[in-house]
Amino acid sequence: MSTADAMGVLLAFVARLITGAQGHWKGCAPQAEQRIYFANHQSHLDWVLIWAALPRELRASTRPIAARDYWTKTAFKRWLTSAVFNAVYVTRLRSDDQDPLGPLAEALEHGDSLVIFPEGTRSHRDEPQPFKSGLFHLAEKFAQVPLVPAWIDNVQRVMPKGEVVPVPILCTVTFGAPIRLDAGEDKRAFLERARAAVLALRPALR
Repeated sequence: MSTADAMGVLLAFVARLITGAQGHWKGCAPQAEQRIYFANHQSHLDWVLIWAALPRELRASTRPIAARDYWTKTAFKRWLTSAVFNAVYVTRLRSDDQDPLGPLAEALEHGDSLVIFPEGTRSHRDEPQPFKSGLFHLAEKFAQVPLVPAWIDNVQRVMPKGEVVPVPILCTVTFGAPIRLDAGEDKRAFLERARAAVLALRPALR
């Protein structure tokens, strides 16, 4: 086992130890097929939590999206995201001639699965913000790839604002039934339907 593989196993163990990282598969089973997982976004830990909730055999082919300017600042961050998580780097500050979806499309053409957050930025509200258009364009270009909605619950309580040490809290990732872009469906209707699919997975108020 390589150093990166060993670190991946260790990080998955630590994530499950701190957060529980329980995966609930309500609308589909975890299976080895190419997918785009899309979820609500509340914390820097979101993509680690989804990654840890996946079965180990699916992690190697499931790649999170990472902001290049943040996750390549130090040699350790760059090694962690590239060697351990095999992240797809995206550039938040780009020129007009750069395709923001280029790196994602390249990963999908390679046969990888992706973890994306269509809100585009973290939200501290109970409901996701309106989805941006990237998910629609990916669904349009890669119609054969199932889009699996997911709801991440409680992760915002693991790392409260102002804290530097995670607080042990039981977190869950609930995976729903895959959706696809319907023939003739416009962008706004699709994005609203995709957001509703994520929101429908939210646990009942306790």
